Amino acid sequence: MDIDSPIFHALHHVLDAAADDKSSTNIPSGAYVRDAKAMAATPADVKEYPNSYAFIVDMPGLKSGDIKVQVEEDRVLLISGERKREEEKEAGAKYVRMERRIGKLMRKFVLPENADTEAVSAVCQDGSAYGYCSKVGPTPSPRSPRRLR
Repeated sequence: MDIDSPIFHALHHVLDAAADDKSSTNIPSGAYVRDAKAMAATPADVKEYPNSYAFIVDMPGLKSGDIKVQVEEDRVLLISGERKREEEKEAGAKYVRMERRIGKLMRKFVLPENADTEAVSAVCQDGSAYGYCSKVGPTPSPRSPRRLR
Protein backbone atom coordinates (compact mmCIF):
# COMPACT_ATOMS: atom_id res chain seq x y z
CA MET A 1 0.00 0.00 0.00
CA ASP A 2 1.44 3.34 -1.04
CA ILE A 3 1.58 6.32 1.34
CA ASP A 4 -0.25 8.35 -1.31
CA SER A 5 -3.18 5.92 -1.22
CA PRO A 6 -6.69 7.18 -0.42
CA ILE A 7 -6.70 5.27 2.88
CA PHE A 8 -3.71 7.20 4.24
CA HIS A 9 -5.19 10.50 3.05
CA ALA A 10 -8.47 9.68 4.78
CA LEU A 11 -6.65 8.68 7.97
CA HIS A 12 -4.66 11.92 7.99
CA HIS A 13 -7.85 13.93 7.32
CA VAL A 14 -9.69 12.27 10.23
CA LEU A 15 -6.74 12.72 12.58
CA ASP A 16 -6.28 16.36 11.56
CA ALA A 17 -9.99 17.04 12.08
CA ALA A 18 -9.88 15.39 15.51
CA ALA A 19 -6.85 17.47 16.48
CA ASP A 20 -8.55 20.71 15.33
CA ASP A 21 -11.97 20.03 16.93
CA LYS A 22 -11.76 21.10 20.58
CA SER A 23 -15.54 21.03 21.17
CA SER A 24 -15.74 17.31 21.82
CA THR A 25 -14.64 15.85 25.15
CA ASN A 26 -13.91 12.50 23.51
CA ILE A 27 -11.10 13.68 21.25
CA PRO A 28 -7.76 11.88 21.30
CA SER A 29 -4.82 13.62 22.91
CA GLY A 30 -2.26 15.44 20.80
CA ALA A 31 0.35 12.78 21.62
CA TYR A 32 -2.01 10.03 20.44
CA VAL A 33 -2.70 11.83 17.16
CA ARG A 34 1.04 12.46 16.62
CA ASP A 35 1.84 8.78 17.30
CA ALA A 36 -0.94 7.56 15.00
CA LYS A 37 0.34 9.76 12.17
CA ALA A 38 3.91 8.58 12.76
CA MET A 39 2.86 4.92 12.66
CA ALA A 40 0.77 5.40 9.50
CA ALA A 41 3.66 7.08 7.68
CA THR A 42 6.49 4.75 8.78
CA PRO A 43 6.85 1.72 6.48
CA ALA A 44 7.93 -1.60 7.99
CA ASP A 45 8.40 -5.27 7.15
CA VAL A 46 8.29 -8.29 9.46
CA LYS A 47 10.14 -11.51 8.63
CA GLU A 48 9.94 -14.83 10.42
CA TYR A 49 12.98 -17.07 10.47
CA PRO A 50 13.19 -20.59 11.97
CA ASN A 51 14.73 -19.24 15.21
CA SER A 52 13.83 -15.55 15.26
CA TYR A 53 11.75 -12.65 14.02
CA ALA A 54 13.10 -9.58 12.19
CA PHE A 55 11.41 -6.18 12.15
CA ILE A 56 12.69 -3.80 9.45
CA VAL A 57 11.59 -0.17 9.77
CA ASP A 58 12.51 2.60 7.31
CA MET A 59 14.12 5.47 9.22
CA PRO A 60 16.02 7.46 6.58
CA GLY A 61 18.39 10.14 7.80
CA LEU A 62 18.62 8.86 11.39
CA LYS A 63 21.81 7.66 13.06
CA SER A 64 21.77 4.59 15.29
CA GLY A 65 21.98 6.81 18.39
CA ASP A 66 18.76 8.57 17.35
CA ILE A 67 16.72 5.34 17.20
CA LYS A 68 15.09 3.89 20.29
CA VAL A 69 14.17 0.19 20.49
CA GLN A 70 12.32 -1.09 23.53
CA VAL A 71 9.86 -3.73 24.66
CA GLU A 72 6.83 -2.26 26.39
CA GLU A 73 4.29 -4.00 28.58
CA ASP A 74 2.08 -6.62 26.97
CA ARG A 75 4.87 -7.79 24.63
CA VAL A 76 4.90 -4.71 22.39
CA LEU A 77 8.12 -3.93 20.50
CA LEU A 78 8.51 -0.18 19.90
CA ILE A 79 10.98 1.17 17.34
CA SER A 80 11.02 4.97 17.18
CA GLY A 81 13.07 8.02 16.32
CA GLU A 82 12.67 11.62 15.25
CA ARG A 83 14.10 13.46 12.29
CA LYS A 84 14.51 17.17 12.87
CA ARG A 85 14.77 19.97 10.37
CA GLU A 86 18.35 20.64 9.33
CA GLU A 87 19.91 23.86 10.60
CA GLU A 88 20.61 26.45 7.92
CA LYS A 89 24.39 26.46 7.44
CA GLU A 90 24.67 29.07 4.72
CA ALA A 91 23.42 32.59 5.16
CA GLY A 92 20.85 33.57 2.56
CA ALA A 93 19.92 29.96 1.67
CA LYS A 94 16.23 29.10 1.70
CA TYR A 95 14.16 26.10 0.78
CA VAL A 96 12.33 26.25 -2.52
CA ARG A 97 10.62 22.91 -1.90
CA MET A 98 10.52 20.62 1.16
CA GLU A 99 9.27 17.09 0.53
CA ARG A 100 11.30 14.96 2.91
CA ARG A 101 9.38 14.01 6.00
CA ILE A 102 10.44 15.49 9.33
CA GLY A 103 9.09 14.60 12.73
CA LYS A 104 8.47 11.38 14.59
CA LEU A 105 9.00 7.96 13.00
CA MET A 106 7.53 5.05 14.93
CA ARG A 107 6.19 1.51 14.66
CA LYS A 108 4.78 -0.83 17.28
CA PHE A 109 4.58 -4.60 16.91
CA VAL A 110 2.80 -7.07 19.19
CA LEU A 111 5.31 -9.87 19.69
CA PRO A 112 4.12 -13.47 19.26
CA GLU A 113 3.78 -15.69 22.33
CA ASN A 114 6.96 -17.59 21.46
CA ALA A 115 9.13 -14.44 21.19
CA ASP A 116 11.86 -14.03 23.81
CA THR A 117 11.36 -10.48 25.06
CA GLU A 118 14.71 -10.61 26.88
CA ALA A 119 16.62 -11.36 23.65
CA VAL A 120 15.82 -8.28 21.55
CA SER A 121 18.60 -6.58 19.59
CA ALA A 122 18.73 -3.83 16.99
CA VAL A 123 21.02 -2.54 14.25
CA CYS A 124 20.79 0.59 12.09
CA GLN A 125 22.00 0.23 8.50
CA ASP A 126 21.34 2.04 5.21
CA GLY A 127 18.47 4.16 6.55
CA SER A 128 16.61 1.27 8.15
CA ALA A 129 16.37 0.00 11.70
CA TYR A 130 16.52 -3.78 12.06
CA GLY A 131 15.06 -5.22 15.25
CA TYR A 132 15.61 -8.90 16.01
CA CYS A 133 13.85 -11.09 18.55
CA SER A 134 14.71 -14.74 19.25
CA LYS A 135 12.10 -17.48 19.55
CA VAL A 136 11.77 -19.59 22.69
CA GLY A 137 9.65 -22.40 21.30
CA PRO A 138 7.60 -23.49 18.32
CA THR A 139 5.59 -20.96 16.39
CA PRO A 140 2.06 -20.83 17.79
CA SER A 141 -0.47 -22.22 15.38
CA PRO A 142 -2.89 -19.65 14.02
CA ARG A 143 -6.27 -19.73 15.62
CA SER A 144 -9.09 -20.77 13.38
CA PRO A 145 -11.88 -18.23 13.09
CA ARG A 146 -14.97 -19.02 15.03
CA ARG A 147 -18.45 -18.07 14.12
CA LEU A 148 -20.39 -15.82 16.44
CA ARG A 149 -24.15 -16.06 16.61
